[in-house]
Amino acid sequence: MEKPDDTGMLISPEKRIWVAVLVLVLVWGGLLCDSDAAAFSRTPELQKELIDRDVTDNIDPSEIKIITGVFNGGDTASCVLGPFLPLQTIYSLEKQSRPVFSFSRFKKGQPFQISFVQDAFLSFEYEIDDQYRLVIKKNKERFGIARVPIQYEIREQVISAEIESNISVALKQAGQPPSLAGDLADIFAWDIDFAKDIQSGDRFQMLVEKRFKKGEFQGYGQILAAVFVNKGREYKAFQYTDTRGHAGYYDENGRSLQKAFLKSPVKFSKITSYFSTERFHPILKTSRPHPGVDYAAPKNTPIKTVADGTITQMAYNNTMGRYITIRHFNGYETSYYHMNSYARGMKKGVSVVQGDVIGYVGKTGLATGYHVCFRMTKNGSPVNPLKIAQTAASPISSNEKQQFSKTIAYYREKLMTAESLARTTR
Repeated sequence: MEKPDDTGMLISPEKRIWVAVLVLVLVWGGLLCDSDAAAFSRTPELQKELIDRDVTDNIDPSEIKIITGVFNGGDTASCVLGPFLPLQTIYSLEKQSRPVFSFSRFKKGQPFQISFVQDAFLSFEYEIDDQYRLVIKKNKERFGIARVPIQYEIREQVISAEIESNISVALKQAGQPPSLAGDLADIFAWDIDFAKDIQSGDRFQMLVEKRFKKGEFQGYGQILAAVFVNKGREYKAFQYTDTRGHAGYYDENGRSLQKAFLKSPVKFSKITSYFSTERFHPILKTSRPHPGVDYAAPKNTPIKTVADGTITQMAYNNTMGRYITIRHFNGYETSYYHMNSYARGMKKGVSVVQGDVIGYVGKTGLATGYHVCFRMTKNGSPVNPLKIAQTAASPISSNEKQQFSKTIAYYREKLMTAESLARTTR
């Protein structure tokens, strides 16, 4: 039976259902779109405009209050932002932020700051890492969310050292952090095998960025230029970013240092067994071919793919333990055996990029110690990875050469000046 509405008109059961649905939609929409969350920006352009816009133009600076802190274990966005924003607004912000930075990735110990005036929220900033920060700004009734580079004061320093045992020790003796050794090794990874080529008497020099924020040292940035003398041979590297924003390292003639294959899948390891047609197996006690190179390294040392490719095998067997095989270009394949574990996200069919960590050193299968057995084939036939012919990436383009020449001239002058000063103070 139909019931009359407030005007006396009869409403059918079907109409009552539609009215009820409409009311629910309006109520739910009202919950999601409170006064704070009603106008989230939807385009990258608008996001940038809101982030770049100064929201404090019409506010007395003395009225602005800033709270700083760090995320503790178990802290969530609701815990941190709850005193300043309605819970429903925080939920909406979380959804809006997902393409930029997920709130689920807030880490213990990472700093944040909240700006507000008279209890009204202005902005939230969170340091994602040492390169980027998450910024959320409220401008009137709109929110802007963006991942913004951290602005540092950059000072350049030349570091020089001679190697007695290894790069890390040389850096420590020079009063510098051993962590720079990995960055330096990455630059020359295509030309120098740091597992077997480094020897006493080798030396290096590098121009590196030192980052400061509010006058306080915040760590090292990029290595801008480096010279490495290995076994009497001099290798040079100059960092250059082209007009398309692509950064890389080149020699002084503009040839890319990047090659088709990295020299080694692990850093600072030791070769314990070379490619051989006959080797005595330490466990099986028999002579058999060893079509690969064994790199000994501590447990869980990262293993990197030596070239771009696609994972074709990812399995375990009793002899070779946990392993990954990757298909590359021109019929090449590489395999990495005896892994302790795989890197996150690795699975059959996944594409990897040269230098990606694919797993970690172990001694699974038949192994007497922690190492990775690295093997390479071409069209199914074993090849010695240490004797593979290298092909370089594209050199500096002709329209970039003038700017490239200016850039490396500046770097060379810095390095030469530092070397001259070092000689006069000896």
